[in-house]
Amino acid sequence: MNANETALVLKTVDGAIATLTLNRPEKLNALSYETIETLLRHLDAIEGDDGVRGVILTGTGRAFSAGGDIPEFSRSVAESPEAALRDFVARGQRLTARVEAFRKPLVVAVNGLAYGGGCEVTEAAPLAIASDRAVFAKPEILLGMPPTFGGTQRLPRLAGRKRAMELLLTGETFTPQRALELGLVNAVVPHDELLPRARDLLERILVHSPLAVSTILTAVTRGINLPIAEGLLVEAEQFARMAPTADLREGLDAWIARRAPAYPGLWTAVAEG
Repeated sequence: MNANETALVLKTVDGAIATLTLNRPEKLNALSYETIETLLRHLDAIEGDDGVRGVILTGTGRAFSAGGDIPEFSRSVAESPEAALRDFVARGQRLTARVEAFRKPLVVAVNGLAYGGGCEVTEAAPLAIASDRAVFAKPEILLGMPPTFGGTQRLPRLAGRKRAMELLLTGETFTPQRALELGLVNAVVPHDELLPRARDLLERILVHSPLAVSTILTAVTRGINLPIAEGLLVEAEQFARMAPTADLREGLDAWIARRAPAYPGLWTAVAEG
């Protein structure tokens, strides 16, 4: 195992899995502008690293993330609406969009508080597991504002309009069990089992073709909010990317031969002949 630590985000790589840990425990891992930019840089680097095939995103201390850094945001609001939109809203939406469209499997391991932006990152992630100590909230209404990192759009799509509205309009906290019922997380586990269970989920995915995993992630993310006919075109497009690859050939050959596949994991086409 090797570690590359920064002040705001800790990165460790163990085998094919990277763990990114938000590291502002004294601020409940609030998403400052610099924290968001640091996290984006890590995601960019991981996506380009063929040796890393999956990511766990979690937090230090008693919070996953309490959301945006409100004092920093307040200064942007005081400067101008344009500054607030540029510095806070656009940056936060860029983060959640990056998490949502990440081309490798990413599991958010919600270790504690997941308020505001922390909840929105969880909503955007393709997979999430919550500790039984986790607490969720959409508290932006308490500040006199709507969510700005995608919460008004993703939560209703996950939980349904009326259930999302209640959470968005009251700002009340809700339990990890409620998050599970609403579709925000895949499972709720004892706190001490959180990271092992997140890793286990990734390992169950990483036995498969990395190309197939990537095309599934892309097809679902791009197609989920489209009309079904357009979504089916996205699905077909992603299959067309896979069709000439050695991974598909290997998967079919292994199935027919009743053996375990050994995927090359390369986008190059199978040689003719």
